[in-house]
Amino acid sequence: MPSVRRQLAAVTAVLALSVTGGAVTSPAFADPREIKKEAMATGYGGAVSTVDPEASAAAIEVLRDGGNAADAAVAAAATLGVTEPYSAGVGGGGYFVFYDAKSGKVGTIDGRETAPATMPTTAFVNPATGVLYTFAELVSSGVSVGVPGTPATWERALERWGTLDLDEALEPAIKVADRGFVVDETFRQQTLDNKVRFSAFTSTSGLFLPGGDAPAVGSVFQSPDLAETYRLLAKKGTDAFYGGQLATEIAATVKDPPKDPAWVPPVTVPPTSIPALPGYLTTADLAAYRTLDQEPTHVEYRGYDVYGMAPSSSGGTTVGEALNILAPFNLREMTEPDGKNPGALHHYLEATALAFADRAKYLGDPAFVDVPTEALTNPLFGKERACAIDPKQAATPKPVAAGDVSGFDGVCPVAPAAAADEKDTENISTTNLTVADKWGNVVEYTLTIEQTGGSGIVVPGRGFLLNNELTDFSYTSTNPEDPNRIEPGKRPRSSMSPTIILKDEKPFLALGSPGGSTIITTVLQTILNRVDLGMGILDSLAAPRASQRNTPNVTAEQGFIDQYGKSLASYGHTLVLAGDAFTSAAEIGAATAIEFGPGKSMTAVAEPLRRGGGSAMVVNPSP
Repeated sequence: MPSVRRQLAAVTAVLALSVTGGAVTSPAFADPREIKKEAMATGYGGAVSTVDPEASAAAIEVLRDGGNAADAAVAAAATLGVTEPYSAGVGGGGYFVFYDAKSGKVGTIDGRETAPATMPTTAFVNPATGVLYTFAELVSSGVSVGVPGTPATWERALERWGTLDLDEALEPAIKVADRGFVVDETFRQQTLDNKVRFSAFTSTSGLFLPGGDAPAVGSVFQSPDLAETYRLLAKKGTDAFYGGQLATEIAATVKDPPKDPAWVPPVTVPPTSIPALPGYLTTADLAAYRTLDQEPTHVEYRGYDVYGMAPSSSGGTTVGEALNILAPFNLREMTEPDGKNPGALHHYLEATALAFADRAKYLGDPAFVDVPTEALTNPLFGKERACAIDPKQAATPKPVAAGDVSGFDGVCPVAPAAAADEKDTENISTTNLTVADKWGNVVEYTLTIEQTGGSGIVVPGRGFLLNNELTDFSYTSTNPEDPNRIEPGKRPRSSMSPTIILKDEKPFLALGSPGGSTIITTVLQTILNRVDLGMGILDSLAAPRASQRNTPNVTAEQGFIDQYGKSLASYGHTLVLAGDAFTSAAEIGAATAIEFGPGKSMTAVAEPLRRGGGSAMVVNPSP
């Protein structure tokens, strides 16, 4: 196979695209210009879906040059680090799921961030007062920064399944970082949403707030420092990230965040405070970081084999358990004459409440907690939990009780275990990508820096934001029985849910989403739409969403409230608007997916509208 790096090095212009029906057309490289996004593309020879056309184009280029799905996924992820820096990048972590067409097996990589070895269980408590720091104080601080896992994930994915070296896979992203990309409304709005805290750090404001303002829509944003960081990794591998001068600079940034001494907090109620607390990450923590090869979770649902991410992610177990809870019900028959499905959606909402109750009680890093993964994904346990669903009425009060994994037989229990009341601090940002190649290999990869903008701290001169993943630990917990309490070296619980579904041992659907804890419900609702309610894959992904995470209210998009608010109220559900109507937080997720059809055809789909819309592409479009 020709070297992708050599192929791309011969191209003297830089990346931009013309898109026709989801296909990349000549020229593959040109001056930056606005690119039309396509939400769906059908064809052959490989496919990709991401939130960004630059990243999708990088993957397509690799696939066209003979690279496989793992190669293309790394290329796309690295490019997202350039164009989606507030959601992903080398300062974060994630989970990589791979279907190997040759073996017919699904494998995974846990690239989740870890807590530093010296981080105390009281890290969220102000030692001077004995009172918890506010969440806002922790997010924009060194305390929230975990040891990044993304560079190690890329390297491990290429070692296990790829055909390219890391330097070749990084080449498309380096080109985009050098010549820049066109700023859209989403990028500008996310910058403005973070303007206060970005302005508190000299390295961050210098990169993302040129002249004191967010980059204008239509302007070209360049990332020369990030290009140099990628070149360093291309030349020396990830040893240059987890050791050497870069590791020293990362640790120093966490220990002493570069807060602007002239920063003045804006007048707000409550008052804005960014003390830029020092964190615990050291060069020794970086040197000790390792990804984990893991077996996937697996459940059977309606004749499909559903594979997901095992703990430290809660995605695979919670999606899997919810599917097992729904399995006894014929959801398709609940469709009403007007075509709406309030009955099926009621069952969906109740199933996720039950699954989230068990998530809160049992899920944590399996290196520290005895997670009952087999029990949680056992169909008999799901059937037993389904007994708690009243087909006509939502359970009250919520949170509902967790189930008992110590003994179950599929028979309705007399009494449940104690209720678990959990405040979820996992944020809505993150990004997801889906890739398939002509050989039938498939990647589902979710990666993140947690909050939109992560910790808000750019490593000076390196061009990337550090994560705030450690705020995914239980915020207020001092309970040693809490499976997600802070502990040194531990991986915080995640909701990332990259999912690959097989039918008759062949890929049927791969999907995933960003969205914090709503990732789980987005993936589950999309499966429900496609498998149970008979929607096409684009409609399944685009349909308005709601998320019940074992809380008194159901958070929902406005479109869902408009369509189902009254009918679901009759079941006892109270729907409230997700996030803030004036920001992208009112949108739940920004999913990507590929569905596999007859004769090796593939349909890639992306969000038509959420977060500005995504980008679906195929190597060879159908006529």
